[in-house]
Amino acid sequence: MHVAPLRRRWVAALVLGTASLACAAQEPALYVYSTIDALLAGVYEGQLSVAQLGAKGNFGIGTYNGLDGEMVVHDGKFYHVRADGSVRIAAPTERTPLAYVLPFVPTKTVELGPAASLPAIEALADQQLSNKNMFYAVEVKGRFTGIFTRAIPAQGRPYRPLAEVSKTQSVFTREAVAGTLVGIRSPSLSKGISVPGYHWHFISDDLTFGGHVLGTGLERGVLKLAQVRRLEVELPLNDDFANADQDKDRAAELRKVESAQHDKDGVHKP
Repeated sequence: MHVAPLRRRWVAALVLGTASLACAAQEPALYVYSTIDALLAGVYEGQLSVAQLGAKGNFGIGTYNGLDGEMVVHDGKFYHVRADGSVRIAAPTERTPLAYVLPFVPTKTVELGPAASLPAIEALADQQLSNKNMFYAVEVKGRFTGIFTRAIPAQGRPYRPLAEVSKTQSVFTREAVAGTLVGIRSPSLSKGISVPGYHWHFISDDLTFGGHVLGTGLERGVLKLAQVRRLEVELPLNDDFANADQDKDRAAELRKVESAQHDKDGVHKP
């Protein structure tokens, strides 16, 4: 047996493996604060501030304490879309019960033509993915048609589950608007921590319209995406999180909340 050559191959493999791990450690990580199941269970308060979250990334989505509207993080700006339709820059001291952010370093840029619906946009994005078992940060900047967004009004204790609270949402619509979809695509293996598939928020170019996206079409746009294989999860240290029932399978609740539409009397048109 040629022991020395075998040992050299083992050492070489170890060095290459170590180098690969070191390279991965230098890649941007998707920072996750809390879990989607905790939010579904009614955990609407966290200790993490916008200032602290900003140190983790310049791109992402989330919400604010009390479930007060929607968080859209784009180009390092933290937008707060409230249930009255207003959009403002979040104060550094505002806190979040759930957020997903990362330093956005696109690895692919593709021009998109017309797409009739949000699933059609997602199908176009899926064509650009090399590995659907990875996380992706996805930006689509362009002109959108028939866009519906939502924001939920601030809640008070005792907090009810999100599936109940979402019935009080405000839904906003624009027939045509220029802006940016800010999305996180999570693989199925992330169930409980994130929303499997695409989770989209929106901010208009004029910064007057946004929220969680329920539906839209695309006239034209540019898609940028970044594959993410590193995940950093931090869990809240509070009683709400400690006591939340996260053993329950909340997949049906999540589907209902993510696709929830509002009756026509609840739609607020700017």
